[in-house]
This record gives sequence, C-alpha cells and structure tokens, in this order.
Amino acid sequence: MNIEEAVKAVKEPDGAAAREAARRWDRVAKPLNSLGELERDVIRIAGAQGSSTISIGRKAIVVMCADNGIVEEGVTQTGQAVTAIVAENMAAGRSCVCLMAERAGADVIPVDVGMASCSPVKGVLWRRVASGTRNFRKEAAMSREEAVQAIETGIAIACELKAKGYELAGSGEMGIGNTTTSSAVLSTLLNVEPELVTGRGAGLTSAGYRRKVQVIKEGLALHRPDRRDPVDVLAKVGGLDLAALAGFYIGCGLCRMPVVLDGLITAAGALAAVGICPKVKGYLLASHRSAEPAGGIALDALGLTPVIQAGMCLGEGTGAAACFPLLDMAAAVYGQMSSFEEIQVEQYQHLQ
Repeated sequence: MNIEEAVKAVKEPDGAAAREAARRWDRVAKPLNSLGELERDVIRIAGAQGSSTISIGRKAIVVMCADNGIVEEGVTQTGQAVTAIVAENMAAGRSCVCLMAERAGADVIPVDVGMASCSPVKGVLWRRVASGTRNFRKEAAMSREEAVQAIETGIAIACELKAKGYELAGSGEMGIGNTTTSSAVLSTLLNVEPELVTGRGAGLTSAGYRRKVQVIKEGLALHRPDRRDPVDVLAKVGGLDLAALAGFYIGCGLCRMPVVLDGLITAAGALAAVGICPKVKGYLLASHRSAEPAGGIALDALGLTPVIQAGMCLGEGTGAAACFPLLDMAAAVYGQMSSFEEIQVEQYQHLQ
C-alpha cells in the first residue's frame, strides 16, 4: 500500500472504547488513578484497538537497521561495521533487546532496511532499500523515492505483524550515526537550533560533540529541508531506519495496533509519522524518557508521557522491552481485579 492510501485509511482511535476503559478503571477496587500513566496507557490501547476489552498477549519489537553516510564526518565513536554485527547478534538472540524481550515474552524482529553490508545477514528480515544513506553534509541522504520506499516498507511490516496475530508492537533501531540524523530531523521538525536536540550519542568527547553539532548545522544549511514536508526532511537529512520507523507507525495506525516507542530515535521517526498522518498520534505509547537531551523534547512534542524514568539511552527497542511487563501488569489489574460493586464497597468519586 502506498503512503497516500495508507494515510487516508488510518482512522482516529475509538473514543467510545477509550471512555468505557476509563469508566472501567473507575470501577476497579483501588484508589482512582493510582496506577498513573499505566492506566492512561491502557485507555490508549483500548482506543487504538477499538474495544474496551483489550488484548496484548502477543507482542513483537521491530528493529529497523540501517547505516548512515554521515559517519564519514567523525560524528560517532565506532564505525558503521558495528551495525551489521549488532543486527547479527539480534538475529541470534544475543543482543540487549533480545535478552530483555525474552523475559517480557516478546519476539524481536530485526529488519535490514538499509545496512551497508554487502550481503543479507542470516536471521535479519531483508527489506533493504539501499546500502546505507549518503553523507548529508555533502549531498542529500537519499532521494525522495528512496525515502518513500522506506516508509512504505515500514507500513507493510506493520500489516504483516497484524496478519500474524500480534496485538502490541514495540519499535527499535540499530544504525551507527543515527543520533546525528535524528537530531537533524528533530531540529527541522521542531524548528529549534541543533544544539538543543543534539547529544553525545554512544559517547563523544566535547570536541566530537561540537563537531557533530557543526555537521548538522552545515547539512541543514545546505539542504534547507522543508519542515512542513516530513518526507523531504527524512530524505535530505534523515536515515532509512527513521523513514521505515515513520512508515511502521503509520502502518500500526492503519492496522489499529498500539505501538510502544523506545527512545530518541524512535521518537524522531514518530514525529515524522505524525507530520505525515496526524491520526497516528493516538496509536503511540511512550516507554521511557531517554537520557539523550532530545528524548524528552520529542515526547513532549508528541504529547506523550513515558511510564519509565531510568536514564536509559541504549536503543535497539530496549525501552519497549522494559515497558511491556508493566503494561501486562496494568492489563491484569484492569481486566481481572474486582470492582467496588463486587466487593460491596462504596466507589471512590472524582473530586473537584
């Protein structure tokens, strides 16, 4: 399905289902709103799924893997060969997100949408659009056609998950250099200076950090991406992983499947998705507030409050993996706990 068709087909979350879920929480025999953001997330899940009887039994974390030409500019501590190495570890179940997801009862699905390795990596879903992006300090990261193809790839992957019976998705990424692309995208979409949304990534010296900011500024000055057109922004200074993530969120909205964000990079993709299709916002859940400075800024722009404050900034979808058990616990309370009526106790009332 192409972008235009998908965007037209995405429906607003079901307000009636969300309201009924809120009423159900009020009847659960515990103090009102005492599970905080977890209650609000269950309500969002009900609206996304279109039913107050929520179901989040089968879960998967989709990890978009891609390389970024901007690493030529010395904005990272490691080389882009690490992307394929980590993706291979994901396929073998050895990476951080896999170990965490196993405990959370979730599957991890690494996807090659743009790695620079010469051949497919065993166990990694092959959906490669190009073998990495170009150096956006010198030329556009990709063509508009490549960005569109990556977005549509993400849409298709979400639809494939839904067809296989998954009920709750998580999102992650792997790509050396993608905090630089994410900062460039966020700087444009939020119309703020790069310094505000740029951090040290996986570890940069102060000189390296200054270089990273300068590279982003020079790339933005060269290409002047149009923040009213997120596809243009992704193509000029983004990455194939970001574009695929944006499409994945649109696809989740299309399939009425709630999706949990990880940190900074997945939030940057989500902002692009919401810019393309505003209705997608109602299908998004925030796992944690990233230690990267732009992580909280991006969530605030999306109007999302995370359930975890742990200083995490690992990526890979680890935030979603950490969040899933909390959502399972909240769903158990929501669906199984007695009501005030059942235990014959007067129900709490909302006070002014």
